Amino acid sequence: MPIFVLHEHHARKLHWDLRLELDGVLKSWALPKEPPLEKGVKRLAIAVEDHPLEYANFEGEIPKGFYGAGKVKIWDKGEYELLERGEDKLKVKFKGERLKGTYVLLRTKFGWLFFRIS
Repeated sequence: MPIFVLHEHHARKLHWDLRLELDGVLKSWALPKEPPLEKGVKRLAIAVEDHPLEYANFEGEIPKGFYGAGKVKIWDKGEYELLERGEDKLKVKFKGERLKGTYVLLRTKFGWLFFRIS
């Protein structure tokens, strides 16, 4: 099964980085607010550059002067099942410690939304 990781990233502003193993890389989105654990809570998700698969286990300090400088720790990780994949929508079932259940990433004209549906 493919993996996912959610990094808690203390950069200029605290945010969370959602990373899904897809197409041999970690497809990544930055979440300005803590990931939703309950149904009905929607979070903005900003698509960012892909990361190598090895980054899934990264925790530590990104030095000043480098992109994303700040402390990074794993907030949650595990496996997921890809239920639906389209250009503007991903539906996945997370099997993590915190993220459990079915979630959707939905592209809108303003960016992506990330939310739990079951």
